Amino acid sequence: MVMSYWKTKIIETARGEFEVFVKGEGTPICVTHHYSEFNHTGDYFADSFTENNRVYLVNLKGAGNSRKPMESHELSMFDAVYDLESIREALGYSKWSYAGHSTGGMIGVLYGIHFSSSLNSLIIVGSAARKYANSSPDCIYHPDHPQFDSMQQLIEMLKRSDLTASERERLSKERTKLSLFHPDKYDEYFSVGIHKKMSAPRMNFFIREEMIFDVTRELRKISAKPLIISGRYDVQCPLSFSVEMNELIPESQLFIFNKSNHYPFLEEKPLFRQVISTYLKETGSI
Repeated sequence: MVMSYWKTKIIETARGEFEVFVKGEGTPICVTHHYSEFNHTGDYFADSFTENNRVYLVNLKGAGNSRKPMESHELSMFDAVYDLESIREALGYSKWSYAGHSTGGMIGVLYGIHFSSSLNSLIIVGSAARKYANSSPDCIYHPDHPQFDSMQQLIEMLKRSDLTASERERLSKERTKLSLFHPDKYDEYFSVGIHKKMSAPRMNFFIREEMIFDVTRELRKISAKPLIISGRYDVQCPLSFSVEMNELIPESQLFIFNKSNHYPFLEEKPLFRQVISTYLKETGSI
């Protein structure tokens, strides 16, 4: 398969410079993740939207070539929302859409609470509106989960800066396989040469922030009519957290992928793209 790289841009905003990767044509959709460092190879989740939309894949502060944080709070999810708003304004859009997977979805929840007026649509995949690690033994980050120790060891090893490319690739593969409904299909799902790093400072900040994160009482403020998606067997952000969001957000809709873990956009790719396409058409975002 011939790979189509993303175009790299540096966006000057009122809150500093941000490295953004752009692909596709059409109405704009922003995608980011709390502690991923993206590059020109893109992102599997973001690729789900490039067929019908112009996608902006954002490196947040401290990731890639985006501005380094001056204060620790700049690594927070709350600050990330304001940074995304500054990028939208710098690009000249009165509104755009936002799609986030996992911690990117948590940022999306905050975005919807504080800036629904800036959003044509909001897609939240495999995520939560409150701390999940210690809230459910179904979560792989809960000490009672049978694969807790394996996941923690892999995360700590991936934080090391002295890893060779092959070592990082091997560890990332093993970490991801823990969150697949069919781990044996890893090579099939991740067959394109997309690669990214983990920002250790952002990850370390998130671990602390997640322990006190709970915006469930504010979910009623979201007016963007979000699409909430979950894999039935998600071990990172279990299905119960998506059900909770759907119950508390006015006019939201929930779609459950019955043969997926944490990556429905790969595990049930055709259905995933059909579901998001239908939703984006309904919201006038295609």
